[in-house]
Amino acid sequence: MSSNDSTFVPDDHGTIGYAGPVGSNRATRRLLLATIGDPDSESWFERHDGPTLLVAAVSYASWLFLLASHRYVPWWITAPLAGYVVQWHFSLQHEAIHSMRGLPKWLRRALVWPPIGIWFPFELYRRLHSQHHRNSHLTYPRQDTESYYHEEEDWEDYGDLSRWLLIVNQTFLGRLFIGPFLRTPHFFVKEVGKMISGDTANVGIWARHLIGVGLVLLLVAEVFDMSALQYLAEFVYPGLMLGMMRSFTEHRWGERPSERTAVVESNWVFGLLFLWNNLHAVHHVFPTLPWWKVPRVWRQHRERIQAHNGGFVFRGYGEIARRWLVTPIFIPVHPDSRVRRVPAS
Repeated sequence: MSSNDSTFVPDDHGTIGYAGPVGSNRATRRLLLATIGDPDSESWFERHDGPTLLVAAVSYASWLFLLASHRYVPWWITAPLAGYVVQWHFSLQHEAIHSMRGLPKWLRRALVWPPIGIWFPFELYRRLHSQHHRNSHLTYPRQDTESYYHEEEDWEDYGDLSRWLLIVNQTFLGRLFIGPFLRTPHFFVKEVGKMISGDTANVGIWARHLIGVGLVLLLVAEVFDMSALQYLAEFVYPGLMLGMMRSFTEHRWGERPSERTAVVESNWVFGLLFLWNNLHAVHHVFPTLPWWKVPRVWRQHRERIQAHNGGFVFRGYGEIARRWLVTPIFIPVHPDSRVRRVPAS
């Protein structure tokens, strides 16, 4: 695996693989087979996405079980378990965007569409996340849909309170506890602004999403006797917190795009929760690699991947928490926007 900037090209089967700086379909196939293994050698269970379907079945069953048992279990036990399940479902949605190629497109979308996490329409997430995977645009605030950076000219226009909140959001504690309250309203305001300005491209997506949310909350209230507010507090918010932990240091600015994506090694508790998306550099190099193959690729090609991403590797979320618990990981002004504004001498 080259340490140069990566490019991606489709192979003969429509998947995506790492091709090096100047790739070809043949070179991509050779590297994919050497790194991932020949698909023909997979078991029937793997070829038909059995591991992912098993995760889907367990996650939905766990969700229903936690709803049914909430009256008999203290909230401080329900909340972390429910947050885990909601974030697990979000990881499943991410997998449906990139992988699950053994299933028809309509089925893999239908499988993850139910909005049990409430706040984000899957159809819109699929579109925006695909834009995020343009690796040369990673971290650029007006091009990368998942960037936490801001252009310097925008930063200067923010008020003192906004800048303070955004800096607090760059600490580990801040991201977990206030991150959901900053990210979610910002996204909604942006979407409403687009509709007011006459851009109705996402109206249908939002209509379907709101119908789905209504059905979820109706089920929660009528069948399981849980209020919408309690569901948001015990299921949705903890799930968002876990998502904020995963994304806290996924990306940072680097001169080369390959250096902008991290690897966070972790145990099976978090690895399974995130479907190994914490090994994020592997995912960006092989975006269609099924989640259960990611750890093996990391173990077998650790040194090559570390060279590729400039050693942007952490031993676990404990290390990240210790280093940036109350210290900002970076000031969220994009470094390249500062360079562009320096007048030529």
